[in-house]
Amino acid sequence: MPDRSQHLIGLLLGAEEDWPQAFEALLSRVGPVGDGNGTTHEFGTQRLSIEPFDLNDPVRVELVIDRLAYWYYHPREWLKKAALMNGTYILNSPFTFQSMEKHSAYCAMLRLGLKIPRTVLVPYKNPVDNVRWAYTSAKYNKPFDLDAIADDLGYPMYMKPFDGGGWRGVSRINNREDLHTAYDESGEMLMHLQATVEYEKFARALSIGAETMVMDFRPDEPMHNRYAVDHGFLSADTGAEVLTISRLINAFFRWEFNSCESLVIGSSVHPIDYANACPDISITSLHYYFPWAISTLLKWSVFCAVSGRRPRLDLDTSRYFEVADSDRSYSEKLDAYRELADSYFETERYQEFCATSLAAVDALVRDWVASPAFDALLVDTVRATYPAAEHDRFVAHFRGLIGLWVADNA
Repeated sequence: MPDRSQHLIGLLLGAEEDWPQAFEALLSRVGPVGDGNGTTHEFGTQRLSIEPFDLNDPVRVELVIDRLAYWYYHPREWLKKAALMNGTYILNSPFTFQSMEKHSAYCAMLRLGLKIPRTVLVPYKNPVDNVRWAYTSAKYNKPFDLDAIADDLGYPMYMKPFDGGGWRGVSRINNREDLHTAYDESGEMLMHLQATVEYEKFARALSIGAETMVMDFRPDEPMHNRYAVDHGFLSADTGAEVLTISRLINAFFRWEFNSCESLVIGSSVHPIDYANACPDISITSLHYYFPWAISTLLKWSVFCAVSGRRPRLDLDTSRYFEVADSDRSYSEKLDAYRELADSYFETERYQEFCATSLAAVDALVRDWVASPAFDALLVDTVRATYPAAEHDRFVAHFRGLIGLWVADNA
């Protein structure tokens, strides 16, 4: 009798239904997975609920795909307990969520020499809800000239919350009137002012584990139209740089399910937003790229479970800073960062695992995406997302894009 090992993957979810249903359906179709050493691995999923927990409670799931804890403290603290006490593997480290509040991520990547636009953090516009505020601000908050700061950065610029999150509170600032209106409306939000890069291309790179998809993103379009299906919108070298930067950021912070937004001018890449605890993977926004996202999430989760990959709670930043502080060129530093990232993600081992133990997954995904079951999920998602009068239009729109993916991957 062959050895059998059972694995349970936990889904910590918010308001999403489309991708969790897709993930569950595909994982159930994968069946037993061999590891090449005589053990057969079987998988199940559990949607995790929020409830009181004893710090000594056992944890049944061995890997968690988290889409909630960035926004809520209770599940975040459960993830920390599970990682520290139970060895649970979590795709985004709960210990660096503070860095996902953008500010720390900007600082870290500036330290590593990336081309982050000039960014200034300004104090709160309105008093925060803290009894110490009045005394502290009267004694220690120095007056500052907001206009002078903006003049130094140069118009246009962007004002955005230091902690980000779903484009909340982001304003393009074209002049002093915009500046003061946006700052007055910021209230108790702590804001960055960031210099504008008048870009030629906006690249959004979605990374899941050891894989990355670099997509042509058009932020001014409606959500269903923001991701253009354009495989050659960047040169090979620029595309490789965007990919390397995304992997570097994720390896540095121990994030394994994250998106990175970069502005591209010629061959110059400027990352502007690369700390997304819940990157968008909805059918109605990713459309053509949705099958890749779900199949990659499945492959990485299975690889982590079967290979016994352990959570890395230490950041090991000194190895990255050694590269940053060296006299290497920018290109040479990127090569060194890529090596560090590939080492963290065990890229070669993952690729070999996919080519052997998961060799049938790509065809399985393609067949399922072309099936009536997937189409039913697509139709249900459209109906839940758009007004009734627009259902037929958007069903046809997304069917066309999914059909293009099926044809391209035939």
